[in-house]
Amino acid sequence: MKLNKILNKESRLARFPYKLVVKCVLAGTFILTAVQSPLQAQETQEAKFTKPSWWFGAAGGANFNFHEGTTQQLTDAFMVPTAFHDGQGIGLFVAPLIEFHRPKTMLGFMLQAGYDNRKGSWDQVTTPCNCPADLETGLSYLTVEPSLRIAPFKSNFYIYGGPRLAFNLDKNFLYQQGINPDYPNQPVTPDVDGEFSEMNKSIISMQVGAGYDISLSADANQTQVVLSPFVAFHPYFGQDPRSIESWNLTTVRAGLALKFGRGKKVEASEKVFVPAALIVEPEVTFSVNAPKNIPAERRVRETFPVRNYVFFNEGSTEIPSRYVVLRKDQVKDFSEDQLEVSTPKEVAARSKRQMTVYYNILNILGDRMVDYPNTNVSMTGSSREGIADGKAMAESTKKYLVDVFGIAPARIKTEGRLKPVTPSEQPGGQLELALLREEDRRVSIASNSPELLMEFHSGNDVPLKPVEINAVQEAPLDSYVTFNNAGADEAFSSWSVETKDKQGNVQKFGPYTQESVSIPGKTILGSNPEGTYKMTMIGRTASGKEIKKETTANLVLWTPPVTDEMMRFSVIYEFNNSEAIAMYNKYLTEVVTPKVPKNGLVIIHGHTDVIGDEDRNLNLSTARANDVKAIMEKALAKSNRSDVKFEVLGFGEDKSLAPFNNKFPEERFYNRTVVVDIIPVK
Repeated sequence: MKLNKILNKESRLARFPYKLVVKCVLAGTFILTAVQSPLQAQETQEAKFTKPSWWFGAAGGANFNFHEGTTQQLTDAFMVPTAFHDGQGIGLFVAPLIEFHRPKTMLGFMLQAGYDNRKGSWDQVTTPCNCPADLETGLSYLTVEPSLRIAPFKSNFYIYGGPRLAFNLDKNFLYQQGINPDYPNQPVTPDVDGEFSEMNKSIISMQVGAGYDISLSADANQTQVVLSPFVAFHPYFGQDPRSIESWNLTTVRAGLALKFGRGKKVEASEKVFVPAALIVEPEVTFSVNAPKNIPAERRVRETFPVRNYVFFNEGSTEIPSRYVVLRKDQVKDFSEDQLEVSTPKEVAARSKRQMTVYYNILNILGDRMVDYPNTNVSMTGSSREGIADGKAMAESTKKYLVDVFGIAPARIKTEGRLKPVTPSEQPGGQLELALLREEDRRVSIASNSPELLMEFHSGNDVPLKPVEINAVQEAPLDSYVTFNNAGADEAFSSWSVETKDKQGNVQKFGPYTQESVSIPGKTILGSNPEGTYKMTMIGRTASGKEIKKETTANLVLWTPPVTDEMMRFSVIYEFNNSEAIAMYNKYLTEVVTPKVPKNGLVIIHGHTDVIGDEDRNLNLSTARANDVKAIMEKALAKSNRSDVKFEVLGFGEDKSLAPFNNKFPEERFYNRTVVVDIIPVK
């Protein structure tokens, strides 16, 4: 009893600083608000102020505490019979804060110092007497947390990190031991309420976090108020509460910070030397490129790559109905250069037009094997359901070639495996697994017969020889309307465009984050043959301010009165690969580049599928397009040619500009592409 009284007294004294810290924080916040409010009221409406660099306020939130390790020797004189290992709890964090960061800069400084509660309860254990035992603590600290503040995009979003210096305020514990349920009448063991011994009076650890500033006041006010939700991570490194045993502590903190800042008044005399436009408006240049009508029907002679895959539906080993399956009596009429008569089923009109070649892959392969009777292929089915299921898929494709095209069975080897050699699902992946696994359920076609393979290559990993097709291009890329907004990526968090015709009809496009955006002219014109439009660019800065710039453009709808021909080639990329595929280097150098006419125009546009982050896909498509351009430029330089003009565009996963849909895995595979359009000399 004497021990318990002493421990209880010391525990109550240790809790006293908590109330003191809370009162100080609340008082400081009210004083700051009271001081600033009258000063703000004294300013005139015409006054102009700079953005604050110094911010003062308070932060509060919840600590989600995770206790791990071993805790058994609670005091020098008291050891519990069974050790505690894991526990958790939620504690209070509250602290005044100071921040310094200049507007539109990346680096700054933060300091928080206040009450930091790390309380928790350990998982219940059973003592040797078969009695349940519980342990909890109200552990708390006075914490000092200086941090480097980084705004990576010079916007309201920021990350921070730095050391954490903590000084112990409360080290109390409560130990409770129940009775053996088999002996309900035994005496109850008294609770032990005391303080841990051998506690570290101070600790040095680290913390990292992220936050976002939300402005609560108008830009014209001298006093600015910002509310910042934040989250922080305090790993267990250095956070050992005691100098004995192995108890350690990890904390995740989430909360809100309320911050106040005051800008400096800009006097009228100062405006003479520093124009207001330079203070409030970022430097951007907005222009619209609206090409005149191209007087030609562009017929496209396209060299279309053939993917070596047949994709199967989940739970089925039959060739999917979207692939073109011929009867034996139709084989004699099949021809690669007339694929439009063998169209796929069960796909939208857009995909039917685009994927006719690919959905005829087995017919193309069978036709080539008939023409070259000495060729052989191997088919490997990949299935998460097992090797036998994968081989059954491969046997389905073999049976079709044998039964319909009359290929000798010995010319086709089949096998099964769990995953393709180059799978879409990568180890450790967590997002969009359904789409990735759908892509990995496929039959891969390989061959060592040069007659079936892409030029200049041999081996099992080489793509099949591409198909040449002819089609009418609906609207070439060089007939698109391009909005150029130089400097927008630095000046704005986003921007959009409004178009207004002479009748007052308004269309809105965006928001965008990149500097250049292309839109088909028909999207703006509709059924109108031409029109003059007022184009208004509306940019929004990180602080929420709107900047507008205007220009006019005359648009002419693209029409096809005359026949002209262009050439198109495609480079196919594996999943998530931003480097040029090595096997296409020779193809681009020796097949594609020599076909560029003197003074010709080459438009290279990169695309991705819809898997992954939209911004990352945009950068990925641009990187792929630049890879192809670099290879072609190098080939031209070796031929002493500098007459060719290049246009490089990255469209990412933009569905309106993607070559294919994204419903089926084969469409997503073909969207991982760079398309090379060789435009004839005008």
